[in-house]
Amino acid sequence: MTVRQFTREEVSQKNSKTETVFIIDNVVYDVTKFLDEHPGGHEVLVNVAGKDASEDFDDVGHSLDAKELMQKYVVGEVVESERVKVQKRTMSWEDSKLDNEPSFTSSWKFPVLLGVVVTVLYTYLFG
Repeated sequence: MTVRQFTREEVSQKNSKTETVFIIDNVVYDVTKFLDEHPGGHEVLVNVAGKDASEDFDDVGHSLDAKELMQKYVVGEVVESERVKVQKRTMSWEDSKLDNEPSFTSSWKFPVLLGVVVTVLYTYLFG
């Protein structure tokens, strides 16, 4: 089966509420029929129509269900010569600092000291 190829110029011309097409990670999606169903409202999709929405899509942090649902709106892919390298984005709950010693403000000491200072001030001002 041959997948339809789109140039970025072709996609850029499909940027209205009547034809809402954009690119995410070199895959072309036509979400025109999904506009009224999108949980974030149709404006979000129309705002990225005709563009590469990869970064916007990742910034929102879509669920696995949303990513699975997207598959039914795939209409093609970007032509080989215009593809951009897809960066695998990894999210981590860990602090990315290189040194193992936490800073004062990110350790448990800061909130404790702040609590003591607020308690002393409250007692002094209202006691």
